[in-house]
Amino acid sequence: MPEGQHAKLNYEDIVLDRIRIVLVEPSHPGNIGGAARAMKTMGMQRLVLVNPGRYPDPQADWRAAGAMDVLDSATVVDDLATALEGCRFVVGTSTRMRSIPWPVISAKELGGVLAEQPGDTDIAILFGREDSGLSNEELQSCHVHMQIPSSDIYGSLNLAMAVQVVCYEIFQHQLQAPDGAASNSVKDLAKEGERLEASALGTRIWDKDPATVEQFDALMVHWEEALVASGFIKAGNPGHTLTRLRRMFMRHQLDETEVQIMRGALKHFAVGVTQQSDDRSNN
Repeated sequence: MPEGQHAKLNYEDIVLDRIRIVLVEPSHPGNIGGAARAMKTMGMQRLVLVNPGRYPDPQADWRAAGAMDVLDSATVVDDLATALEGCRFVVGTSTRMRSIPWPVISAKELGGVLAEQPGDTDIAILFGREDSGLSNEELQSCHVHMQIPSSDIYGSLNLAMAVQVVCYEIFQHQLQAPDGAASNSVKDLAKEGERLEASALGTRIWDKDPATVEQFDALMVHWEEALVASGFIKAGNPGHTLTRLRRMFMRHQLDETEVQIMRGALKHFAVGVTQQSDDRSNN
């Protein structure tokens, strides 16, 4: 952006404030500082570090430059489950296709996807380890996977670079008004966003809050218990059944009521299975 042409936005109550940038086990403190700087230039403040290799560290401070406030407010946690507490939509960065493919979007599409979340939804964007990325299990915690298109000859992005690209694309989506002109008013942006959602064909209307990560994980535990009890899968050897079930539910992003209904139904079915078993034993 040329000197003097800075977008002046008040970030209250728009999507940027609700996004957590989550770095999973970053090994180099310079990448942590670089990510903090990348975030601040695009109006983001919420940095979460999962089991970082070296932090705090002077190299992180040096790379952060003018973004020390982002570093100082960063949350450090021991595991991903803690990092995702309260989140209702999770995006995982991934550079490769999986044996069981998940819904995939590009970085440029991310802003539009996030804009369809309810206004008070906490969102997490996960970035993996410098050498190996996110594990399969970690990626299964995500509703969608996101990829950054790059050269076939050399497509490896530094961690901080990847954070910069993603934050930039989200920021650009926030700046873009329906007519293609940039708007500097957050209130205008919020109104335009609501109007776009209301008029977009097929856009989901949220009458209940999306389920949190904790609520969804509890549902999947309930499903596993029910399927094992029924004999549909074997304990400790479910094959791909649970993974495919998780993908199906993630794809539809269940709300809190839908999760409650499903868990109530599973509980009711379990009672019926127990009664039938008792009846057979008595006969």
